[in-house]
Amino acid sequence: MGLDTDWAVRWLTLSAEAMAEHRVELIELDRPIGDSDHGENMDRGFKAVMAKLAETPPETPAAALKLTAMTLMSKVGGAAGPLYGTAFLRAATALGDATDIDAATLAAALQAARDGIVARGKAESGDKTMVDAWTPAVEAAAAAATDGDVHKLLAAAAEAAEAGAVSTDPMLARKGRASYLGERSIGHRDPGAVSSALILRAAVGAAG
Repeated sequence: MGLDTDWAVRWLTLSAEAMAEHRVELIELDRPIGDSDHGENMDRGFKAVMAKLAETPPETPAAALKLTAMTLMSKVGGAAGPLYGTAFLRAATALGDATDIDAATLAAALQAARDGIVARGKAESGDKTMVDAWTPAVEAAAAAATDGDVHKLLAAAAEAAEAGAVSTDPMLARKGRASYLGERSIGHRDPGAVSSALILRAAVGAAG
């Protein structure tokens, strides 16, 4: 099964399920270093995405991601809405009119998503943000793209994102609300990195 429009819709569906399943976990991660609302916001945003997809079934993977971007920007509060909205919008642009996504195009879309997050949030690797999940994911995807296997590429990206999320534990936050805590931000996992890893893991599940 290739990475087509059905895959994109399954990806978003599994992402929505993951946000619902991990809503409390994300809230608990956000409580000591943020607004405690990341889980609630992401769950609400992806529920809205599912409603939009039901209203307007997309004809291409890019259309599905663009609809997701617009919905998350309008429904998810705080920094996460604009960041994820930009990521999905940049990924949609990178996919273009493709209806059967190959490894090179997929790797380019993931990089575009990461670059969008960096451009919007002005964060770098090591700042203790979702960039710390996305950057290793993009690097793993680029390395795996040479094999041409989209399933292996997604699996490598998801695994790297999960490791990247864990790597935020000892980091001192340099961006976002957590940066106001200084040294007290150390020892907490960044909730945006965790939700990013969940979304990329959902992409693997959607590919079968």
